[in-house]
Amino acid sequence: MDNDTQKTSSFWQRLRGQETSGDKAELENKQSQTDQSAAPTPTETSPSTSRPAMADTPAEKKTSWFQRLKSGLSKSSSRLSEGIATVFTKRKLDAEMLQDLEDLLLQADLGVDTATRITDKLSSGRFDKEISPEEVRGVLATEVAEALDPVASPLLIDETKTPYVILMTGVNGTGKTTTIGKLANQFTGQGKRVMLAAGDTFRAAAIDQLKIWGDRAGAPVIAHAVGSDAAGLAFDALKKAQEEQFDILLIDTAGRLQNKANLMAELEKIVRVIKKFDDTAPHSVLLVLDATTGQNALQQVEVFRNIAGVTGLIMTKLDGTARGGILVAIAAKFDLPIHAIGVGEGIDDLQPFVAREFAEAIALG
Repeated sequence: MDNDTQKTSSFWQRLRGQETSGDKAELENKQSQTDQSAAPTPTETSPSTSRPAMADTPAEKKTSWFQRLKSGLSKSSSRLSEGIATVFTKRKLDAEMLQDLEDLLLQADLGVDTATRITDKLSSGRFDKEISPEEVRGVLATEVAEALDPVASPLLIDETKTPYVILMTGVNGTGKTTTIGKLANQFTGQGKRVMLAAGDTFRAAAIDQLKIWGDRAGAPVIAHAVGSDAAGLAFDALKKAQEEQFDILLIDTAGRLQNKANLMAELEKIVRVIKKFDDTAPHSVLLVLDATTGQNALQQVEVFRNIAGVTGLIMTKLDGTARGGILVAIAAKFDLPIHAIGVGEGIDDLQPFVAREFAEAIALG
């Protein structure tokens, strides 16, 4: 292994290494059963000396991530399972059943590519032959895993970059600020020194929320007054993070899609200011998506990819929708790395994205 590789670490990989073997065993068992301008003086909120306890109940702590994932995706998996059971009432596969299956997969937001691939797979090998709903769900799980595996990618932190700058983007309401807090908590749990920048300067609630998360995660928060210039805030935060040798800087941003021109100008200015310090930064530009928005998430990826040069995705709120299949459609259309998914409000309900786990949970339940 060369030095560069040694210096590039993935806290997701280390986090997964801390998981028990229960998830792996359950997955294997399931598989075997189925085939800058002037800015106000910044304020810094320092974290409390003792980190407050997270809202995790004892039961949650005992529940494996895969169990939480299955529970979170239960709306999506139930919709698919019930639909497949309704379609495959006959014993032999025919054209009508294939058409009904394709319609079902499209309604579940899996996308045209995936729906076509699954129906083609079934028609080429099982047409006019007996097939059960369980067998169909098995094919669905396999095809979803194969579609997602190329984009399932841990978030790599290059330790030669100090600080490693992560620009967080996303529409207001996607859970972006909460996701920043969860990432910060996981980074600090790995021994990293983390700073947060409250770059969504037009929403007082976002600034206050980030300060709360910073306190929980043990990460200082740099903030300006409401309505201040976001690029100026980024400038001050990066300067301080460099001077004090923080490992990671997470920068929150606004998400006002109703005015794309202003949003584009603001994000471009933030990036321009950041590059004055480090021409390789931001090192990651992450887009946070809300699964409950369904097909609208496709438009959001398109917009933010063009505006901010998104390098990776995080999807939240998969537990609040029956449209979790949208992640498959996004993967097929954009081929962007999917770093993590969230299935709840708990501090541990944001975890690395693993294609096989997701496919098993949504197809087999």
